[in-house]
Amino acid sequence: MRMSENFDKSSRNEAGKSKSSDSEQGLEDAVEGSDDALQKKVKSGSPSTQRPHSSPPRFVTVEELLETMKGVTNMALAHEIVVNGDFQIKPVELPEDSLEKRVKDIVHKAFWDCLSVQLNEEPPTYDHAITLVGKIKETLLSFLLPGHTRLRNQITEVLDLDLIKQEAENGALDISKLAEFITGMMGTLCAPARDEEVKKLKDIKEIVPLFRAIFSVLDLMKLDMANFAVSSIRPHLMQQSVDYERMKFQEFLEKQPNSLDFVTQWLEEAADDLMNQKYKNCLPAGEGAAGSGDAPRTNPMAVQNYAYLKLLKWDHLRRPFPETVLMDQSRFQELQLQLEHLTTLGAVLLVTFSMAGPGISSQASFAEKLKTIVKILLTDMHLPSFHLKDALTTIGEKVCLEVSSCLSLCGFTPFTPDKETALKGQIQAVASPDDPIRRIMDSRILTFLETYLASGHQKPLPTVPGGLGPVQRELEEVAVKFVRLVNYNKMVFSPYYDAILRKILVRP
Repeated sequence: MRMSENFDKSSRNEAGKSKSSDSEQGLEDAVEGSDDALQKKVKSGSPSTQRPHSSPPRFVTVEELLETMKGVTNMALAHEIVVNGDFQIKPVELPEDSLEKRVKDIVHKAFWDCLSVQLNEEPPTYDHAITLVGKIKETLLSFLLPGHTRLRNQITEVLDLDLIKQEAENGALDISKLAEFITGMMGTLCAPARDEEVKKLKDIKEIVPLFRAIFSVLDLMKLDMANFAVSSIRPHLMQQSVDYERMKFQEFLEKQPNSLDFVTQWLEEAADDLMNQKYKNCLPAGEGAAGSGDAPRTNPMAVQNYAYLKLLKWDHLRRPFPETVLMDQSRFQELQLQLEHLTTLGAVLLVTFSMAGPGISSQASFAEKLKTIVKILLTDMHLPSFHLKDALTTIGEKVCLEVSSCLSLCGFTPFTPDKETALKGQIQAVASPDDPIRRIMDSRILTFLETYLASGHQKPLPTVPGGLGPVQRELEEVAVKFVRLVNYNKMVFSPYYDAILRKILVRP
């Protein structure tokens, strides 16, 4: 039975431990881009990262700076693994026109050409081939766990390099038989997702192309093992990452004492909004929300919740992002884009179903079809080249055609030209941020997120407000990501938030 289907809990832990050193560099490479961005934001003088002059800068040595950056790198790595449930190490793909790619291709071609020349000599020379078999042997053994004694003995016995060299010197080496054993062992050790790649190896009859393909599949298997190690350590890392991130942030704060200026400003604005009752226009009265009395409006948890909701409306180009959530800025940006997309989609569907009547909206298959059409036409909504007004004009035409067809098939009274014109006009009006329907959708989406956040991430999810039914599934998916992200950041940085809010909320 394949190894990947028989990992028990202890085996998984052993795999995580044995592969931790191999995968550590891959993990750091995977988050290098986000860490570089973080460091650039700390160092750059752009408007989004300049600190207010409330505290004079403190000069630090190069050694302190390097040590700080190392801590930020490690913190970013741990944070990425814990927060991103889909985190995986990806293969490095060099750009086609890059110097690195050309050099790599030239070196690889020279190596494989040399192997081909050796094997075509009379008699064949196997120096390169034996070297490759040795590397393959090391790789196959690295996939094994301590308990896989039988497989280890098989690999060691068949891929005995001393014996293979003797056979080559005596003209008795069957390289095809070795390749057959290697592909068979790869089929035993690979993850189910690699079955097809391993199967294709058996169809390659020429030795050089076969060895090239073997190394290509082995590289994929290495990635599979590294990602398995990541998934194995994630539960253990989760238990320690909160304290670890808080400790690293504290070290950074000690070297940069004004590193909570933007956080303070962010929480102050949230508290002011609540106390000025600006919040109650978009969120319902209730526990932890505005409109339920003075105490809830000045409750530290309510302030934090509202502060995180504000991040979903953040002007990332003009406003500095709070320091504590800087590593998650891209995630909040992505959530913001998804919610803007959902707001537009929901508004279009709401005006359509309202005008078409309950007979149409009750047709589940048609409602899903219409939603899919509108989603596709809004796919590129956040690209610079996208023009929402033009897209909504196209959507209006398509929606009217689909609705008319459905009305006809269901035996309902068809749309009059005036009604079609009115529907197209209402859909086009969604392009304006001040459109009443769009504002209603935006308000109800925030209501749902606030309610879910205040519920403490309990199941089941809160009831979706009226009008959001057609986009309920998508909204709940976004809500789960948002609340998970917020709750994790709260656990890490709550001591800092509490200290700041104690000062803010006692002001006259």
